[in-house]
Amino acid sequence: MSAPGTAAESGTAPQPDRSPAAHFATTDSLSAYWRFYWAVAGAQLARWLPRSPGRILDLSSPDFRGAQRATTAGHDVVTLLPSAEMTRRRQLTLINGHAPRPPRGSPGRLRQVVGETMFLSSFGSDVFDGVLADNRILSRHLATEASLTEIARVLRPGGRTLLCVDSVVLGMALLAEQDCWPELSHAPSADVLLVPWPDGSITRCFTAEQLTELLTEAGLEPEWIKPRTVLSASTVETMMAKGDPQALNRLVEMELKATDSDDYVGVHLIASARKPG
Repeated sequence: MSAPGTAAESGTAPQPDRSPAAHFATTDSLSAYWRFYWAVAGAQLARWLPRSPGRILDLSSPDFRGAQRATTAGHDVVTLLPSAEMTRRRQLTLINGHAPRPPRGSPGRLRQVVGETMFLSSFGSDVFDGVLADNRILSRHLATEASLTEIARVLRPGGRTLLCVDSVVLGMALLAEQDCWPELSHAPSADVLLVPWPDGSITRCFTAEQLTELLTEAGLEPEWIKPRTVLSASTVETMMAKGDPQALNRLVEMELKATDSDDYVGVHLIASARKPG
């Protein structure tokens, strides 16, 4: 029901005037729901990561914590950063006196590279064992077909990708809140659903069937597609408010079992696909 972003992990104050759908599309507080959301994302990534150490490319934006989790699991990770973000991090390094590094004791290595996450021209073909495209990065790349083709190119035969996109459920909620009723009436059957956001940006939303088709056309074999979360925010907030220290772990276990079904009701879809070979 939302999109990842560091604001949720940095404790930025919430914006009370935000619409319900937009609230679930941008994490901006350390609420009980978002702690739950990120715990689920971490558990899903841990399940997906290859058991043997390999080379992982992370396209999920500098705010996503998947790279750190992967290095802790023993993988060598290349994180692709836009030039503006790399400049900011270098400035922080000068101020703080040290560069970002993997967690202490991490068996893997983390390397940051400046580049464009849509076109991976800096990398050769067949060089990565896995590609992380989480944090809705492919929904913000409106030419998703081109991005998936590049992901397929840089993957080694047998390599896999894990991705997260906005679903048509979220797109329709946003259209309804903006009174875009003509667009909303065509949304379920649209070949490509582009949704404007209050901040002027545009996101591309998908059904599970559309995502399957795009992965296949890019030369990838879909392994599974499921919602990131199906438990409602109200359910999570209510259970977390009871003060049970085990509530979060129990909710995550419930969510992982629930999302093993074929029910695509979530506002975010996650998918795993494999390059043949």
